[in-house]
Amino acid sequence: MKKDRIIMLSDCQSFYASVEKASSPHYSNKPLVVAGDPARRSGIVLAACPLAKTYGITTAETLREALAKCPELIVVRPRMQHYIDVSAQITDILRKFSDLVEPYSIDEQFIDVTGSLSLFGSPRQIAAAIQDQIRRDTGVYVRVGISYSKVTAKMACDLWAKKNEEGLFTLTREQLPTLLWQLPISQLFMVGRRMSAHFQSMGLVTIGHLAQLPLAELKWRMREKFHKNCDVDAELYWRIANGVDDSPVNSATYEVAPKSVGHQMTLPRDYYTLKDIKTVLLELAELVCRRCRKLKVNGAVVSVGCQGASFDAPTGFSRQSTMSDPANATNLVYESAVALFVLHWDGQPVRRVHLSLSSLSDESQYQLTLFESRPRYRALEQATDDLKNKYGDTIIGRAVSFTDAGQIKDRAGKIGGHYK
Repeated sequence: MKKDRIIMLSDCQSFYASVEKASSPHYSNKPLVVAGDPARRSGIVLAACPLAKTYGITTAETLREALAKCPELIVVRPRMQHYIDVSAQITDILRKFSDLVEPYSIDEQFIDVTGSLSLFGSPRQIAAAIQDQIRRDTGVYVRVGISYSKVTAKMACDLWAKKNEEGLFTLTREQLPTLLWQLPISQLFMVGRRMSAHFQSMGLVTIGHLAQLPLAELKWRMREKFHKNCDVDAELYWRIANGVDDSPVNSATYEVAPKSVGHQMTLPRDYYTLKDIKTVLLELAELVCRRCRKLKVNGAVVSVGCQGASFDAPTGFSRQSTMSDPANATNLVYESAVALFVLHWDGQPVRRVHLSLSSLSDESQYQLTLFESRPRYRALEQATDDLKNKYGDTIIGRAVSFTDAGQIKDRAGKIGGHYK
């Protein structure tokens, strides 16, 4: 019989806040959060240290709410590039214990140590050594779930390792009935609040109820509940509840060819005029086309949409159209996007805009026309792309991007919407 693998999930506690405390030791005994804009006392809490959490502060609440709970709170603006660098440093540390390391998120990573036991000791000894090494080198405390698969290692970490003093927990295949199956269905990985309510309405109150239900029966119940074919979802939940996951820890880095290339911007204020919105559309067209040029693809279908600021009374639209010829030239995509936007916009204030290209094809194949020079466009845009790649996005730009409506200058200093 084939022996089980030994897979771990390392999870950094309050990652952004831990990195900031490690960088500034004088904050070690003070409540600290990483959040939006400390100068304006605005934005949301991205991470709160354990001490801050004792005041009832949680991630995703507004900074104003957090400061009301703890007026002496230390507020630090996020430094996304620094967090990415520390995450990469942790990856390098894990690779000292195994060559099979797979980042799951910026603060979580899988590691398969099956082949490392003879070198570093038992699974628990390896996990403790990983904790110590990361703590010494980065100042960040990690919790480690240990199991025989990725999904069970994830649950071992989330459900137990995060809640005990050692920050370590081992979940074996034999322990599923006595440990995992006894927990409420809401504790199952991938089950959110709404799905938990759906399962409970089907009489599946615990994880064990779901795990022990025949798969065919679960598929039937979900089809009846949602009035559509849910067989894939049903099998996914059933496999997770039974701890079935054969997927490997994949250390390879590769990029799957996308089916579409898109980008969206959430604006700092409501945009009311077509002139201002066209500035954003031009910037989005530039971002999307630049990525397409990097991938060496043209897009035939342009999609444009927008939303207002209110969630209670949503406004906006999302529409697409096919261009006369596939393209990745900014001006051509921009013109199509503006025409589509004007056709469907009802004049309501706009807070979010998105643009994408799909039906992608090889850029080396394109239609020549009598009235435009594709090679000239390509040479010009390749030159501007090269400048931006070397010197940054703001080294050269269109004049409208430096008006009040433009967002490129502000976004150039951010990663994922947060400051580098």
